[in-house]
Amino acid sequence: MKRLSFAILAILLLCGSGPARGQSLFGDESALEVTLSGPLHAIIKNRKSEIREEKPFKLTAEGIEHDVLVRLRGKSRIEACVFPPLKLNFKRDQVAGTVFAGQDKLKLVTHCSSSRFAETDVLEEYAAYKILNVLTDTSFRVRALRIRYIDSDGRVSDLEELKFGFLIEAKEQLGERVGGSPVEKAGLLLKQLDPEYSALVFVFQYLIGNTDWSLAAARGEEFCCHNVTPIEIDSRLNPVPYDFDMSGLVNARYALPDEDLRRIKKVTQRLYRGYCTDQAILRETLQLIRQNREKITQVINDLPLLTTKQKEKKIDFLDKTFDDAEKEDKLIKQFERSCLGE
Repeated sequence: MKRLSFAILAILLLCGSGPARGQSLFGDESALEVTLSGPLHAIIKNRKSEIREEKPFKLTAEGIEHDVLVRLRGKSRIEACVFPPLKLNFKRDQVAGTVFAGQDKLKLVTHCSSSRFAETDVLEEYAAYKILNVLTDTSFRVRALRIRYIDSDGRVSDLEELKFGFLIEAKEQLGERVGGSPVEKAGLLLKQLDPEYSALVFVFQYLIGNTDWSLAAARGEEFCCHNVTPIEIDSRLNPVPYDFDMSGLVNARYALPDEDLRRIKKVTQRLYRGYCTDQAILRETLQLIRQNREKITQVINDLPLLTTKQKEKKIDFLDKTFDDAEKEDKLIKQFERSCLGE
């Protein structure tokens, strides 16, 4: 199910020894230490405004200072977080030859609050992205950061220590990397989807206990999808997921299931929300999940900051699906009881 565009690979090889577009940022597993300085209070205080105004900041990494524009982003986290997620807008002419070479606009996932659980939530959501990276190349890459925030307004407190965060690959870069392109659709029908990839996404969301997604347009939105980016590859749509803070794997303190999902009362309860899918494809997907059990477990074990007990708890949560996947017939029947018809 992993995708590799040989045409893109050939072009990169012909380009010589220079780093591939975005490779220097997302091709490194280490946490990048950065300093983000600017009017944090000015942008956070306007969280209720419908206009997400950009403000000038300085971002320093590897000894190089970059001018960036920063604004708030997100929906549920705007309300739930004292320190909401941000969007960084780089100046292309400044980043050439740096770790941010080729980057334009990037989402930054922040630590949300000063709670001792907030940073572990960030790392656990980061792990969800890395788990999908294990299963398919058609997934958003992420880069862990250790961030020193400096509020030039001098009014945002609790900024003494480095905070964990992570950057998410831009959808345009993802599309280019896998030989496709992001598209805008009012909704995604089963017949439009790549069957193997979509089945993988459905089962992955079940694995991490995430129900906070949809292949239809949200209320008041013109285009779909909720926490899914459609990437068209070879005339098939690939529903690439993102935003996993509401998943059972993360189990953030503010996370609650949608009120319409009456079958579950908390996010640690799993519910299959994918389209009804061919059983043969589901079996192949479950086999892929089982084959990668060790690598997925290693993603959790590699997380910094979490205690051994916390890691064991997350692995136990994933193990429930791994164990259920050994009984394919029973699990597939469970999927079919809640799957969505067209």
